[in-house]
Amino acid sequence: MARLLYRLGRFSAKRAWAVLATWLVLLAAAGGAFAVGFKGLVDSFDIPDTASGDIVAELEEKLPDFSGASGTVVFHSSDGEALSDEQQAEISEVVTGIEELPNVASVVDPFSTEKTRTAQAGLMEQGASQIAEGQAEIDAQREQLEAAGYPTDELDEAQFQLDAQTHQLEVGEELLGMAEGYHVVSSDGSAAIVNLSFDESLMDLPSESKDALIDYLDEHAVEGVQADVSNEIAQGIPEIFGINEVIGVVAAGIVLIVVLGSWLAATFPIVTAVTGVGVGTLAALSLSGTIQMTSVTPVFGVMLGLAVGIDYSLFILNRHRRQLMAGKDVRDSIGLANGTAGTAVIFAAATVIVALLALNVTGIPFLGLMGSVGAFSVLIAALLAVTATPALLGLVGERILGKKARAKLAARRDGTAEPRKSSPARPIPTVKAVLRTLVGIVVLAVIAIPALSMRLGLPAGDSQPEDSTAHRAYTVTEEQFGAGANSALVVTADLPEGLDDAEMLDTQLSIAKVLYEQDGVVAVAPVATSEDGQLTAFQVLPAGGPNDESTADLVHNLRDLPAVDGQYELGVAGQAAINIDIAQGLSDALPLYLAVVVGLSVIIMIVVFRSLLVPLVATLGFVLSLFATYGVITAVFQWGWLSAIFGVSNPAPLLCFLPIILVGILFGLAMDYQLFLATGMREAYVEGSPAKVAVSTGYRSGRRVVTAAALIMICVFASFVASDDSMIKSIGLGLAVGVLLDAFVVRMWIMPAAMSLLGESAWWLPRWLDRILPHVDVEGSQLEGNDLSGTLNV
Repeated sequence: MARLLYRLGRFSAKRAWAVLATWLVLLAAAGGAFAVGFKGLVDSFDIPDTASGDIVAELEEKLPDFSGASGTVVFHSSDGEALSDEQQAEISEVVTGIEELPNVASVVDPFSTEKTRTAQAGLMEQGASQIAEGQAEIDAQREQLEAAGYPTDELDEAQFQLDAQTHQLEVGEELLGMAEGYHVVSSDGSAAIVNLSFDESLMDLPSESKDALIDYLDEHAVEGVQADVSNEIAQGIPEIFGINEVIGVVAAGIVLIVVLGSWLAATFPIVTAVTGVGVGTLAALSLSGTIQMTSVTPVFGVMLGLAVGIDYSLFILNRHRRQLMAGKDVRDSIGLANGTAGTAVIFAAATVIVALLALNVTGIPFLGLMGSVGAFSVLIAALLAVTATPALLGLVGERILGKKARAKLAARRDGTAEPRKSSPARPIPTVKAVLRTLVGIVVLAVIAIPALSMRLGLPAGDSQPEDSTAHRAYTVTEEQFGAGANSALVVTADLPEGLDDAEMLDTQLSIAKVLYEQDGVVAVAPVATSEDGQLTAFQVLPAGGPNDESTADLVHNLRDLPAVDGQYELGVAGQAAINIDIAQGLSDALPLYLAVVVGLSVIIMIVVFRSLLVPLVATLGFVLSLFATYGVITAVFQWGWLSAIFGVSNPAPLLCFLPIILVGILFGLAMDYQLFLATGMREAYVEGSPAKVAVSTGYRSGRRVVTAAALIMICVFASFVASDDSMIKSIGLGLAVGVLLDAFVVRMWIMPAAMSLLGESAWWLPRWLDRILPHVDVEGSQLEGNDLSGTLNV
């Protein structure tokens, strides 16, 4: 590998314009593929084979109006006063127009619904009065006939019919009473909810259809009335690359200028990273016409592509500059830097790629696709680093060094420079090493405490920015109709064939009673029955919101109920239930994925470092930093700590796939930093330094570049925290905090101290294992000290 990359580096430097032109052609090709293949993104998530998915499939077959995506439009008066008759009439006209919009399956006028409810209550009262009158008349006739000695058979038949009517009236009254908590017009008359459903699932619903609804509401605004849409409708495609990302790149550039001391050198990693992001993102988006791709997937690729692209180029560039200052020829130095640091880059990229591709073992399609797109972005970044970076370095020659550095180099060449003095590396004192290790572990353990209460979910309207339409819709709904109005459930029941109307009504009452008796249920209302009479559906209004624990408990309790009356099996769907199932599926997949990644970590590092204890220290450090990261994001997004600073509108459960994503990325990045630090330690140890001295030597040689690389990643990831999209915000903060904790607390604080304490045993490996393991020259040490320009002439 090292020799191959050496040759590739020299070739790229010699044929710089051809190499750079090739990448420009690839960028143009990716752009062309994007123009042809991009068909849009989806802004929702799905997991196959969930309990709610099975119910949705049944609804698609028998009650299609209830199987598609659903949402609400909330109309509320701007001044908080009751909506006037004129405003209500205008809103009803707007609602009628919504029915004609694309993909709208049904829409319910709230004022008609409330009028119907009022009319039903009046009919109930009228019916009760009529039944009472009929009963009085029958009783009087019966008394007269019995007194005269006449038979009362005809009255018995009338009594039977009246009893049947009485029973139906009582059933209706009970059903109406259980639906009392469900309203679509607020008690003060200032707000109304329009429920609408679409003919496509949330995953398949085109964003154009949601945009058409929002545009229609804007065009048909009612004076004095605000119309806001729920999160399912309002949630759009986040900006893939915007001003926040530019700020992150600029911050990374400042770090590069400080570290490299040259603005020209600082531009190279940014140029290669941005090019890689362009190729990777455009190529990935071109597949959106054939693969259903969530909106966060390309953003994920941009995050990784920028961060690792800058870092990988920096590693090679920094090695090249050091070699130039040591007197190496430019082209030889480029080849050697590519063969040494480039080998480490390829290996580091391979660990990130493998960790991301391992997301496919979760069996969750959208997560596997995110991992695959992220892995592709990392691959492009690595290939650019070992080809475009040497090409750029070949073009500028020694100008890659700043003026001061070139002056020092010239002084050394003519013999006028004073020899550099460097103090010998000293081992970390044992007491200090023990204290550093303990302090680091305790700090991370304390930071991780909030993770013990970590809950997972999907963003609801309350997690959106306070000035957004989704947040207003959620807030008005909760204030005027109760928290459960944002998390209505659809409960289905399978029915036997051949039920007549009276039997159907009795069956619905039996089921509704069972549902209404459950803890956390505010209202139950039968909403539809299939044409064949074998499926009936109810709307169940929980007491809690979509991300409340009580709502999740209710969903699980309803699914655990035995068949009603021993024969009516229940199923639970609705967007809140779907979100709960997705969160549960991801939570169940986390332990398996963590085990795979940790196991992979141990195996890879045993091969690289030919040691059993170094991988153990590195892996335990990764687990510590991971759970500390979980603790920070739980405290911010779930507990609400520092919410004003990070723009968290309302504390809520964490984004359900965030923990798994953090495992995959942070594992790969942690191994990068471990690699660049520990290989220097091993190199010093193999060259004869005592084990404890080798630790300090390796740490000193790698700390500067690792510090710069970590700061660059933190800058890039932190730039996404400013996003208005709560999903992007949480991913950005999680990655920034994860890199901060792992790089500075684990890799550069705990790990050197722990390695010093282990001493010689850190590099112990059983002989039988040493014989069977392949030898991996990650740092390309076989090239060091050799004049390869002749034997490997390119």
